[in-house]
Amino acid sequence: MGKKEEAKARLLGKSFQVSSPRLSAQEPPRYPKESLGCVSSQDEELTSQHEPLKKETGLPQIAPDLTVVQFIKVFPSVLLRMLRHPIFLLVVLSQVCTSSMVAGMATFLPKLLERQFSVTASFANLLLGTLAIPLAIVGIVLGGVLVKRLHLSPMQCSVLCLLGSLLCMVLSLPLFFIGCPTHQIAGITQDLGAQTEPSLFPGCSEPCSCQSDDFNPVCDTSTHVEYITPCHAGCTGHVVQEALGKSQVFYTNCSCVAGGGTVPAGSCESACSHLVMPFILLTSLGAMVASITHTPSFMLILRGVKKEDKILAVGMQFMLLRVLAWMPSPVIHGSAIDTTCVHWALSCGRRAVCRYYDHDLLRTRFIGLQFFFKSGSLVCFALVMAILRQQNKEASVKTTVESTDLQQL
Repeated sequence: MGKKEEAKARLLGKSFQVSSPRLSAQEPPRYPKESLGCVSSQDEELTSQHEPLKKETGLPQIAPDLTVVQFIKVFPSVLLRMLRHPIFLLVVLSQVCTSSMVAGMATFLPKLLERQFSVTASFANLLLGTLAIPLAIVGIVLGGVLVKRLHLSPMQCSVLCLLGSLLCMVLSLPLFFIGCPTHQIAGITQDLGAQTEPSLFPGCSEPCSCQSDDFNPVCDTSTHVEYITPCHAGCTGHVVQEALGKSQVFYTNCSCVAGGGTVPAGSCESACSHLVMPFILLTSLGAMVASITHTPSFMLILRGVKKEDKILAVGMQFMLLRVLAWMPSPVIHGSAIDTTCVHWALSCGRRAVCRYYDHDLLRTRFIGLQFFFKSGSLVCFALVMAILRQQNKEASVKTTVESTDLQQL
């Protein structure tokens, strides 16, 4: 048995020695020179695509490996091409209108609620932070979900933006009629007639020699007439009453009050403070509907411009939004609100702070300015939809003509 095993081992060794030179003699596969030449030509084509050359249209393109000098030379032409793009320009203008509306609302809506419905500043900001802002976030997410789930085309995105802007305008219409009337303020909104500044206040307070720059309002609860100071109400004394751990100041012997009665310190409370909730709910729903257009309008820009211009388009979009919307909009809203003031506090002979507003004018001009920006956004989206519809018609006609020519051939 041992001899047979040794013989088998010798045979296996010889076979391995014979086969191993064959394996070691195999050379690695060699590629022909023609294939290597193809690779190098492809590389040259790829590098040539990145050079700042001109396409068939003669318009320069921005390449990722441009030098600063080359970029400065090419940038004006590319910028002009972007500004002449109708879809890009109209969508950005619609976003400018929407952002102007949002900037004005975020800045002055708490002030409007505070003045219009006699709520505190903290409560007005609380309503804005708990209702308007969260619903706006929901609108942005909902717009993105609709675009992704329904696979909306540019034409469908423009229709969605148009419907969102239209519904936002409809929701803002009732806001013109939800509000409180202007308080009756002695000498300012009541019994003014043709009187001038020296005789601004009722004659009952003339012996008191009241200072017109002072501001410590009191309210006649029987007539709901407000006086700027106790002096203007003709009051000569005051008492402090404690109730439920709070101190309340009352001014007595007021000659301008019927029967020379007593008036509490503070402004008169509004009789329609309960309308603040319907007002903020409609405003928040309008903000949510307007926010639905955020993602579709962004997709219109990305799908409307050329591939090499997408980054520049996004950068220009945000630049124009900040320059044309977020910077001037608060100034425009603030100027419109200042025109509704009926009594200013003076400092060194100049206007300082508005003490009383005309509530009807304040509401009408603020909501009217918001309505103006919403209308601008609606018009821009309508023009975008019309342009896309015309482009689709031209594309369908071109396809029909080409198919007819192929059939004839």
